[in-house]
Amino acid sequence: MKEPKNPFIVTGRIPADYFCDREQETNKLVHSITNDNNMVLVSPRRMGKTGLLFHTFDCLEVSQNYYTFFIDILHTTSLREFSYLLGRHIYETLLPRSKRMIASFLSAVQSLSTKFGIDPIQGTPTFSLELGDIVHPELTLEEIFNYLEHADMPCVVAIDEFQQIAKYPEKNVEALLRTHIQRMSNVHFIFAGSEFHVIQKMFASTSRPFYNSADMMELQAIDKEVYTQFVVSLFESRGRSIDPVLVGVVYDAMSGNTYAMQKIMNEAYSHIDEGESCDLQTLNEAAIEVVESKKPLFREMLSNVPERHKPLLAAIAADVHVTQPTSLKFMRSHKLTTASAVQNSLRYLIDNGFVMRLRGVYSIVDEFFRMWVDSVYGSGMGLLKN
Repeated sequence: MKEPKNPFIVTGRIPADYFCDREQETNKLVHSITNDNNMVLVSPRRMGKTGLLFHTFDCLEVSQNYYTFFIDILHTTSLREFSYLLGRHIYETLLPRSKRMIASFLSAVQSLSTKFGIDPIQGTPTFSLELGDIVHPELTLEEIFNYLEHADMPCVVAIDEFQQIAKYPEKNVEALLRTHIQRMSNVHFIFAGSEFHVIQKMFASTSRPFYNSADMMELQAIDKEVYTQFVVSLFESRGRSIDPVLVGVVYDAMSGNTYAMQKIMNEAYSHIDEGESCDLQTLNEAAIEVVESKKPLFREMLSNVPERHKPLLAAIAADVHVTQPTSLKFMRSHKLTTASAVQNSLRYLIDNGFVMRLRGVYSIVDEFFRMWVDSVYGSGMGLLKN
């Protein structure tokens, strides 16, 4: 593989040489797959779930013995969209691997077979499938799962943001999926999610179909010392340097968020040449550049927050981590009105994906959005400080 120009990769599949740690988590996922188990993987967004899943799929023990499929259903809103996305992804994944498997797929999924094809000249996939073509999503889903169950190798299906199915208008989605999944022996699942409280209810509540149906693993921040050594070694491998203390500054400022740290390091690395050292000013400028590039999106996000909820959003952005949002100390510090108003705003911000609650701590989901909000309502950018 061609060596990447920038060793701090933030998009696409990450080669093993540029993937930081997660050895224990990778081994646990591989063990789960090879022992025919299902796994729940939960963590805050941008903590590295997707990268870990692809890294696991690339392990020889998995890649040589399993068909692997990954779908992100965050933006789906119905079982129809779910079936559409899964069917299309399976087709796209199989095409470069096995024409025989493609033929088998088209034969098995009769409700969609006329909508898929292969260009006879280019050999590339062709689609005429539209969402409205899926008239009976339950039937399409049954055909897809039946196909996977009879594939010539075991299959692993990773479904990211799995909690989204709880928001579908159809009331039987969990029960429907659970019915199919519990009958399968050739297909194993990884259910990944970022809304811990929703995922926990789905798999830990005795009244829910997925109760106790999979092992659970929480993906936490990479160890600070491990990430520091990783960054320093990548700089040194390209003839550059960075003080380990400064890596710690970035780690603390980003609360150990994998994507946010990598994005800043990616930007900072691009501003120094071989033989140079990365200093605090370079890191701070890199963070500001990232926030500036996202300003149009952040403005749009903030414009969608009702004015009555913005004071709490600004307060959480300022404090970064909040444990007692209805305490008198917190409310007085940020001039918030009443505990009931705070609770109402908190529900709105959580339900709409601006704030998350993890192990009793409230924080803004996107670290860069938090910085920008703090710059709008607080004192300056509030990025990296010595």
